[in-house]
Amino acid sequence: MDHRNDRETPRVRTSTQSSQPIRLAGSVLGAQRHVCAFFHSPEEGYSVLLPFIREGFERGEKAFHIVDPNLRAEHTMRLASAGIDVEAAAKNGQFELLNWADAYLRDGHFDQDRMLALIQEVLDAGIQQGFALTRLVAQMEWALEDRPGVDDLVEYEARLNYLLPRYKDAVI
Repeated sequence: MDHRNDRETPRVRTSTQSSQPIRLAGSVLGAQRHVCAFFHSPEEGYSVLLPFIREGFERGEKAFHIVDPNLRAEHTMRLASAGIDVEAAAKNGQFELLNWADAYLRDGHFDQDRMLALIQEVLDAGIQQGFALTRLVAQMEWALEDRPGVDDLVEYEARLNYLLPRYKDAVI
């Protein structure tokens, strides 16, 4: 008999779980679940994203976030203020948090091929770990800076739109 507590128990992917509606900003996401959202302030962004993020945690879905390294502590604090046990979720594999440098800007520049491979790897890993869905939330303010490769961002987003229909996961 398995004596692990519920937080350590692997999730089982079921069609019922993955077919539940996913809500964002008062709307239900359809089959296309790639959303580019622009916010006037961090407060506005979190007021929209926290209910979406919390819903995923409550359903036992995987959460994968990419944030500004300078705002990492603030991000985890905001998640905690929404009632999310960040430490427990990270320990049991439900929550992963990367900095821009570990995702978009590895080796100091944006490489769309490498980023597309990372997105695919993350979404495939969620399935392999037994999560019904992955909710990927990425802050991309780095794209406003003069960074090598930033000119490839529009092409990357277009290519991402061809990759994501293979998955039922939400990417914001």
